[in-house]
Amino acid sequence: MELVGLLESLSALTCSGSFLIWMSIGTLSRTVESEIIAQKIMTILCFGAAISLFGLYFAGGDLFGSANFARVLAVVCIVVGISAGMNIKGEDVQGESNPHDLMKMRRESEENE
Repeated sequence: MELVGLLESLSALTCSGSFLIWMSIGTLSRTVESEIIAQKIMTILCFGAAISLFGLYFAGGDLFGSANFARVLAVVCIVVGISAGMNIKGEDVQGESNPHDLMKMRRESEENE
């Protein structure tokens, strides 16, 4: 049972580390270099969490009283790890005008009238 305890601790450590980086990504993204480093660390932590969670599932451990929750959380960690590497800073993802652009266009149209 020592393996299960080790995997539980490793899962908690890597998940909490990636969560802390996710919460502070705005502060860590002040420069391009620090943003890239934060993204890489978060990706590594998420994949490490996924591996430890899958290991916990296959070792017969449970997370919050559920054996299947570790597997579901591992898949979520993989998705977050993949998305952590995407750099969308400064790009228009939605293709729509944001509220600031709409307000600016409204002011310009009112000034022209």
